[in-house]
Amino acid sequence: MSGAQQSELIIRLQDRTHDCLKKFVKPDEPIAILDFPDIKNCGDSAIWLGEMAYLQHRYAKRPSYVCTTDDFSPEELKSVAPNGPIFIHGGGNFGDVWVFHQDFRERVMELFPDRQIVQFPQSIHYKSPERLEQSRRAIGKHKNFVLLVRDEESFQFAQENFDCETYLCPDMAFCIGTVQPDAPQFPVLAMLRQDKEQVGAVDFSAYPDIPKEDWITEDPSKVRVAKALGAASALLQLNPSEVRLRKLDAAANNRFRRGIRQISRGKAIVTDRLHVHICSLLIGRRHAVLDNNYGKIRRFMNAFSGGTDLSYKATSLDDGIRWAREQAAVAA
Repeated sequence: MSGAQQSELIIRLQDRTHDCLKKFVKPDEPIAILDFPDIKNCGDSAIWLGEMAYLQHRYAKRPSYVCTTDDFSPEELKSVAPNGPIFIHGGGNFGDVWVFHQDFRERVMELFPDRQIVQFPQSIHYKSPERLEQSRRAIGKHKNFVLLVRDEESFQFAQENFDCETYLCPDMAFCIGTVQPDAPQFPVLAMLRQDKEQVGAVDFSAYPDIPKEDWITEDPSKVRVAKALGAASALLQLNPSEVRLRKLDAAANNRFRRGIRQISRGKAIVTDRLHVHICSLLIGRRHAVLDNNYGKIRRFMNAFSGGTDLSYKATSLDDGIRWAREQAAVAA
């Protein structure tokens, strides 16, 4: 895949994203974005930075109010963003796999029944019919909830189960644009999940020459320093919302850059993480893709990102490593 083809894919997905979002962003209205991902997963930070980049590049706007689930203040939101849409951070937590986030968004619907609430692109997965029914009632009661989803299966599920506007939209991380990678250090890197979305235990003993990692380990002191520097850059404005935004943006940038440095080390990559796939496209690095435990990655690739020679849908770990080794040899 040439650099021109890479840029063409990213621009096409950015334009598709704008087509979905442009009716909900007004130049003269404030914007609130809730549920900042203050977690170690670099992929969630990539989504956040894409959300910020979209608002900046298309509208020269910054959100008037941002929060994590821990410091959410309905009163402050009403004060600094008394009108305009309330956006909720995108990702893969719509449903009952990561139920805390679902509880949070349904609480927001209850607290703001008269405000439009727009969910940035999500993947949907429910295991419990009872939890699905709770979400169905919350959305139906609100009447002004807008749901963006990032695969056809989630779109069909939402159409069948929820009474709300629903749009098929790419992941917001593509709004970051192309990213310059670091130089590779070894032929193949395996970036495999170590959380509840992994398919199962992986026997990696046959590949002692291949580093096996995840990107949910970080140095907390570096994130604290980044947050402090980000907050300090806004102190002269005496604006608590701007101080918080710069603090959170700095943390997201720190985590995203850590992730880019990490995956850049492989000439070719094997992964079962959606945002290792997306970030590999952003840096132009070849990668073999396995899936998570409910098909999230293949569903996304089928909808938006699977048609390039940078990525390969592996049928197994052995197949993915075979392909990655071949690609690394070609790139040598």
